[in-house]
Amino acid sequence: MSAREENILMAHGSGGIATHRLVKDLFLPLLQNPVIEALDDAASLEIEGRRLFFTTDSFVVTPLVFPGGDIGKLSVCGTINDLAVCGAEPLYLSCSLIMEEGLSMAVLRKVMESLARTALDAGVPVVTGDTKVVEKGHADGLFITTSGIGIKRGHQPTGAIEAGDAVIISGTLGDHGVAVLSAREDLALESPITSDCAPLHRMTAGLLSGCEGVRFMRDPTRGGLATTANELVEGMHFGIKFRESAIPIKASVEAVCDLLGFDPLYLANEGKILVIIDSAEAQKALEALQSFPEGKDAAVIGEVTADHPGRVVIETAIGGTRILDMLAGEQLPRIC
Repeated sequence: MSAREENILMAHGSGGIATHRLVKDLFLPLLQNPVIEALDDAASLEIEGRRLFFTTDSFVVTPLVFPGGDIGKLSVCGTINDLAVCGAEPLYLSCSLIMEEGLSMAVLRKVMESLARTALDAGVPVVTGDTKVVEKGHADGLFITTSGIGIKRGHQPTGAIEAGDAVIISGTLGDHGVAVLSAREDLALESPITSDCAPLHRMTAGLLSGCEGVRFMRDPTRGGLATTANELVEGMHFGIKFRESAIPIKASVEAVCDLLGFDPLYLANEGKILVIIDSAEAQKALEALQSFPEGKDAAVIGEVTADHPGRVVIETAIGGTRILDMLAGEQLPRIC
């Protein structure tokens, strides 16, 4: 690490290149096991002949309540989705709360009611948990950590990505990041933008049961679509080429990003999946995703290519091409 990196920076939590280096240079060499080194969204474990999936995630969003969601709903959806993109059926959740002295009991009740309702609607109950309270000034109201366990049922992504495969996104990008930003900065938007925060396990199960040739799925949360794609191609014999004109982004999200200097390709999403699939199955996959409310705006946005291995490029709307790197620094902190 450089002298600048002797202390943790906000960028280490961005999900971008600083997070990537922290995990690869510090955590993995210490933890040393092939399960975590796979760097999947959930650990795949063989236990007494059954394939189980196990994941954990912490949520530190501010404000705690934002258009379309809150930290309770976010924590349930995020953990369910980490299991779902591995092809697992989520079964049970745990929930750990770190509450700051002075947190409003009304806010805590609202968040917990939302958390409970989301878990109930998803059919994935919270079955264990923990609570801690820290002194005022030692947290930011409320932090939540959720863990989840799931089981293998039906098909899973094969991981066998090849040049020519189609790249699909299940809906519009940047909604969650801009929704949180608008609440944090109290932006008066003509068209209010709500977070896409949603559990996606039913949609991913429908995709896997209806289509063959699904190679890869991941929810592009921290670091957004650009960082997720870069993580996928790093060190590989293939690259990815996006078509800018095909990427679905709401006009209202683009307007906010243009005004404030954000790139929606790097903003976090909490209700979208990136899918790599055999191009022959792309149309069937689109129809499967679009049959669910969460996937109604699904689109083919590019392809896997052998032309620039290890790189992600985007064909711009005016016909040029530019490289998309991992997120450097922190574009928008504390949003998930």
